[in-house]
Amino acid sequence: MDKIKKIIGIDISKDVIDVNDSEDRHYQYTNNRKGFSRMKHLEGKGMIWVMEATGYYHLPLARYLLSRGEQVSVVNPLSVKRYIQMRLSRIKTDKSDARMIRQYGEQNELRAWKGRSRKWEESLQVMSLLEQYSKQMTAMKNKLHGESAGGNVSTEVLKSLKRSMNQLRKEQNILEKHLLQLVREEERELLTNLESIPGLGRKTAIMLIVMTEGFRRFESASALRSYCGLTPIIRESGSSVRGRSRISKMGNQKLRNLLFLCSFTACQYNKACNDLYRRITDKGKSKKLALIAVSNKLVKQAFAIAKSGIPYDADYRSALPQK
Repeated sequence: MDKIKKIIGIDISKDVIDVNDSEDRHYQYTNNRKGFSRMKHLEGKGMIWVMEATGYYHLPLARYLLSRGEQVSVVNPLSVKRYIQMRLSRIKTDKSDARMIRQYGEQNELRAWKGRSRKWEESLQVMSLLEQYSKQMTAMKNKLHGESAGGNVSTEVLKSLKRSMNQLRKEQNILEKHLLQLVREEERELLTNLESIPGLGRKTAIMLIVMTEGFRRFESASALRSYCGLTPIIRESGSSVRGRSRISKMGNQKLRNLLFLCSFTACQYNKACNDLYRRITDKGKSKKLALIAVSNKLVKQAFAIAKSGIPYDADYRSALPQK
């Protein structure tokens, strides 16, 4: 996008949109078509409309603005949060958030949002519902365990819980098959290439593809690692503070957890990951730290393969784009 930018910052919630324009004027609208139409006085002035990726709430407005020929940029909310923290802002309101989003857009490089195809949006919806079903399944398993441990449990309660769990499993299986079909229709070759990485399971490969929009959302592996919440936080200051390094955990928790689970298998069957794990543990470092490093390695391998279009080859030594 243009280096000389006139930015409109937008903070979006379920029902309300707060807008801060380039003159630091504040407006508030309802998050629906009626509210969108009231923004017309801001359109057509060469503005860039900047908003955070807020699950689904930002999508109707982003699509509307795109259809009107406006420039739209959808930014990572973690990046905006860090920007606010660096500014040491202690004010937290929708009005102040809209201003901060505008200022973030003025001071950072922005990427134009081009929208998503219907299949990508459907894939995100399916993944969201699968995550909800997974939480429900966990809750019912805990309920079943609690009732059984308490003794004198109702037979009808047990039967009902088991019926519900069986039905949830059926729904999960149906959705997982449909999600696989959607991804294959959009990115069959990419899915095949990612599955060639030893240790990277199909579920993780699918989630990587959907959440990164076929790896087009990220310019580097380090940016993708940050999105997954796998980047390290170093705690050192002077000669007295030597805190233990840890990962940020500010990214996508579900994706981070899947990658961590994949790291166990990768340590066994992925030569590069196995070598990395051994180097770290041989230095006396913890196994958990080594597994986190392996998770990062898997992200680098996935990014390199996605950008090169070449399946995994343990003996391949050419320089692939991993930065």
